[in-house]
Amino acid sequence: MRNYHHFVQDIITACEKIVRFVENMDFEQFSKDEKTVDAVIRNLEIIGEATRKIPDSVKERYNNIDWPAIIGMRNIIIHEYFGVDLEEIWKTIKEDIPALKLSVKKLLSN
Repeated sequence: MRNYHHFVQDIITACEKIVRFVENMDFEQFSKDEKTVDAVIRNLEIIGEATRKIPDSVKERYNNIDWPAIIGMRNIIIHEYFGVDLEEIWKTIKEDIPALKLSVKKLLSN
């Protein structure tokens, strides 16, 4: 059985992939690259699913991480796929993913 450390590692791996997928791209390039968009969205789904598996007690201890927003992004991607706003995804990639990776890495080291 997987413990929450495995799910945290899944989040880190997905963050690293997302950053790698969009390396040297601007928004226009990203939005026109169907494969990259799909790959990024898939890894955002993974981040959301892994977050759902982390126990509430851990989320409460590490309340500096916006767990509800992560799950909310996952829900939008899963349930409103055709309504996904690529500008919002890009903003998440550039502003939230690096910070998320750092925060969950700290979680693993404690």
